[in-house]
Amino acid sequence: MKLVVQRVKNASLVIDEELYSAIDEGYLVLFGAEKGDTKPQADWLANKISALRCFSDDQGKMNLSIKDVNGEMLIVSQFTLAGSVKKGTRPSFDNAMEPVEAKKMYEYFISKVQEQNIPVKTGVFGAHMEITLLNDGPVTFIIDAPANMV
Repeated sequence: MKLVVQRVKNASLVIDEELYSAIDEGYLVLFGAEKGDTKPQADWLANKISALRCFSDDQGKMNLSIKDVNGEMLIVSQFTLAGSVKKGTRPSFDNAMEPVEAKKMYEYFISKVQEQNIPVKTGVFGAHMEITLLNDGPVTFIIDAPANMV
């Protein structure tokens, strides 16, 4: 399981030319599930990003969490995070979790973040989405869940 977490001043998501979700200060989180990923990994990731201190304090140091700044998250499923471009020029998605299971894992992950009392907006699993964001910093992290969590 993999996340791309971007600290944003704002982000919005459009589906079929209509605004679907929008947040102000917080994280745009791209979520990718791979074959063999588990709920304990989703738990770990939800806890990690909820506590991650990458917002600036009064001295300009990354010392505040999303909770400290009353931020929001826009969590979007992105199966291409499970893609591989190691061979050839066409991405392979052999390692991506099957869609039915991936949707369940995406929804589970969202619920675990919401349990942290963080406002969450989402996209629509499997939809074609257009995302606009104002990356703050830029600050972007790629976070992989530890392997073999059961």
